[in-house]
Amino acid sequence: MPPVVPPFLVGLIVAPLAKRLLKPLVSGVVKASVGIAMEVKKAAQEAGENIHDLAAEVAADVVAAQIAAGDIEGHPGDGQHPTGNDAKGGARAPKIRATAGSATGKAN
Repeated sequence: MPPVVPPFLVGLIVAPLAKRLLKPLVSGVVKASVGIAMEVKKAAQEAGENIHDLAAEVAADVVAAQIAAGDIEGHPGDGQHPTGNDAKGGARAPKIRATAGSATGKAN
């Protein structure tokens, strides 16, 4: 009959061995998870900027189409402006944000 080894002795032997083997594995999993999370965050930010830029372009196209069709209420001399701003202050164009990648032609 084989000798009976108490479970706590098995734990004393296996615990340091498991620590040596599992620590690099867990560390690698955490590093990979953080890297993936950062990439997802960057992709979501870029997608948001692209949607913002697209919305600004569409708004400009709609205003241009309304001006071309003559659908704008009021006349240029009466102080009304299609954006709701006073004509004296001048029209404000939508702000287009440039990212470092778009200025250099490289992706972020």
